[in-house]
Amino acid sequence: MTSRQQLFLFFLLSTFLTFAQDYKDIPRKVPPKGISIDQTKAKSIKDKITKLKQHITKLSSQEKAEVDVFVKALDFAFLNNEFYKKGKDLQKAEKLVEEALKRLQALKDKKTPWQISSGKTVRAFYSQIDNSPQPYILEIPKDLDLSKPQSLIIWLHGRGDKVTDMHFMANGLNNKLKFPEQKAITVHPLGRQCIGYKSAGETDVLEVIKHVSEKYKIDENRIALMGFSMGGAGAWHLGAHYAEKWAIVHPGAGFAETKEYNKLKKEDYPAWYEQKLWGLYDIPGYARNFLNVPLIAYSGEVDKQIQAAQVMEKALKKHGHILNHVIGPKMGHKYDPKSMKTILKTVDKALKNGRNPFPHKVYLQTQTLRYPSMHWLTIEGLDEHWSDSRVNAELKTPMQLVVNTKNISKLTVNLPWPDKKSFAPGFELIIDGASIKLAKNQTTIKLSKQASWLLVDDHSKELRKKPYLQGPIYDAFQTPFLVVTPSGTSSNIKIDQWADFEIKHLVKRWRELFRGNIRIKKDSEVTEADIKQYNLILWGSPESNSIMKRVISKTPISWNKASLKVDGKEYSTDKNLPAFIYPNPENPKKYIVINSDPTFRENHDRTNSLQNPKLPDWVVFDISQIPDGNSAGKIVDANFFDENWQFKK
Repeated sequence: MTSRQQLFLFFLLSTFLTFAQDYKDIPRKVPPKGISIDQTKAKSIKDKITKLKQHITKLSSQEKAEVDVFVKALDFAFLNNEFYKKGKDLQKAEKLVEEALKRLQALKDKKTPWQISSGKTVRAFYSQIDNSPQPYILEIPKDLDLSKPQSLIIWLHGRGDKVTDMHFMANGLNNKLKFPEQKAITVHPLGRQCIGYKSAGETDVLEVIKHVSEKYKIDENRIALMGFSMGGAGAWHLGAHYAEKWAIVHPGAGFAETKEYNKLKKEDYPAWYEQKLWGLYDIPGYARNFLNVPLIAYSGEVDKQIQAAQVMEKALKKHGHILNHVIGPKMGHKYDPKSMKTILKTVDKALKNGRNPFPHKVYLQTQTLRYPSMHWLTIEGLDEHWSDSRVNAELKTPMQLVVNTKNISKLTVNLPWPDKKSFAPGFELIIDGASIKLAKNQTTIKLSKQASWLLVDDHSKELRKKPYLQGPIYDAFQTPFLVVTPSGTSSNIKIDQWADFEIKHLVKRWRELFRGNIRIKKDSEVTEADIKQYNLILWGSPESNSIMKRVISKTPISWNKASLKVDGKEYSTDKNLPAFIYPNPENPKKYIVINSDPTFRENHDRTNSLQNPKLPDWVVFDISQIPDGNSAGKIVDANFFDENWQFKK
């Protein structure tokens, strides 16, 4: 090797080391780091975990989750250091590992004692999002006739920064998760612990309902959604977004929106696009949906979180609705017995009556096609995302349906009524004042707004934002996804170093905060089945990632080693790179995400109300700014794609 070559290699190595040394691990807020523990006792428990792992692979997939969930909880506790009380927490770990070993032996004996007919137990399912085992606590009161369909109460727990899987499950086994016994099955979802039942936590709650309904006879018209504190916030959120699922919704305390709850002044507002994205979870913008379901809120009279119910009182009043708001006299952040009695009496009555699965009048309010439906209505397209969008529909007579819309471009009406076989010829649909009469029998009416509203055969032909395929970047992490790492290198070493750091950060953060392990493959290992099944989270550059190279030319963003062009602007490839979401050109039913995590980071974990999407559909980063707890780099520009997944004009 010549001296010139040696000098060049030294220069490259120096550049690499200088850049790499700037990266520092981002301190986590949730869960907090634990204390040192007795390593001899820890080793004994870890040896038992190893024994479990050796046998667990032999179980069927349905059986496996009920044991694997203990292994994951303990693995994470040791790996993340989630021990907070000397002695006591190791006792919890010991109890959980012994329970797992008992379950393993029971399965060998073809028994399942945890599938109870009464009492309390830990159950588990594999999440569709990341295939991680997720726990929930199940309670069944004595003398409940499980041969008949029963009511189900979903109880959402409050915030517990230290109540990770291990502690949550131990509390369940120790009977420390208490709820007044009702004549119903009660479930306590973990909901990914501390993300406010958003993102993967939201999906988990829906999967818990599905899992319980597969194991027990559940009357789908008698499901109550309830929660307190963070769980109250979850009840506001899930109650409004899925109002058609519940017989009643009960939020206790919690929060219902972002700006007022955090007392933000105008000078403290985040970027305009983040303010737009508040519309994903700010419930006043979904208040009209509560006209479809009984609602009873609770607040302590002197609890600061009474603010949530007061905000919703104002929002509901605008729609002509008075909130049933129970206030505990002189109470802080807890229930008083009299108020709880009133609430449970109301819940019991609603469960007895059940929800009406075929209402003749439906209200739907949304700002995004992530939440597009209510009963027999589905919004298939919006004029513009992140604006107030509504549908009011009423079957006035057996042969006339009246519909009024706001900011809606495409709509589907599905026949729900058991006494009707179809919308018959001559059936009249009056939409926004225009009359449309059917010429033939139909069970589904598809409508598209052009110069006027027209009947159409299909909503799915063109590339556009559709239900569950509408962005922003955050959205790709709420359904099954696969992280795809680069097997090559970029000509710009800074990109490779940044991507390597961000991939490791995502894997670690998903384990610590989202309570799961990420599916991850190199680009060279991705199969056709992967492309069909998952959103692909692609890291690196078109030079380093072969999947990215294949698809990026079919998106609005142009990027190669010499040039980066975004929304008519050109950026230096020395320090800039794009992050964005887009329908996968090789499978438009799924997303690709280029160079991004779920977008909220460690500094947003101080309150669940800030664990919201921070970036829109696309962003240009300046990666000379080192990633931190707020952002993956300096944001040079950012925006949403339009309704056809193109740059906004």
